[in-house]
Amino acid sequence: MKTARRRAREFAMQGIYEWQLNPDRAASMIEKHLRENDYFVKADETLFRTILFGVLKDADDLSAMLARHYERAPEDVSPVERAVLLMAALELTQHPETPYPVIINEAIEIAKSFGGTDGHKFVNGVLDKLAYEVRPDEVASGRGRRPA
Repeated sequence: MKTARRRAREFAMQGIYEWQLNPDRAASMIEKHLRENDYFVKADETLFRTILFGVLKDADDLSAMLARHYERAPEDVSPVERAVLLMAALELTQHPETPYPVIINEAIEIAKSFGGTDGHKFVNGVLDKLAYEVRPDEVASGRGRRPA
């Protein structure tokens, strides 16, 4: 059973993906399109809107921050992986109330569901490095450490 927060992240990722393919499409139109899905009512609407509109607003800064941790050229990152990474980067940088392992785990699970075969491994590696950069004290303290 998916939580309302997982559904919100999934819909936000889909909206970010759609925006990447259609950068001239208004965010309000992307949101309207996603709301047509029958399962949207089960999503945390506040989290969905925060992520979608936050990423679209700060995409350039988030992309630059993420690209420092890529082991491949930014243009070689699939749109699904990029959407997942942008979503997680926004949460890591702007939502300190959510423990970093939760953000990373959610991103990995969404990448497994929507991305390529090993895309989740790439997402995990990039986000681990980003978490260390933007939340060094939390990472060092092991707050919310993920199980081994």
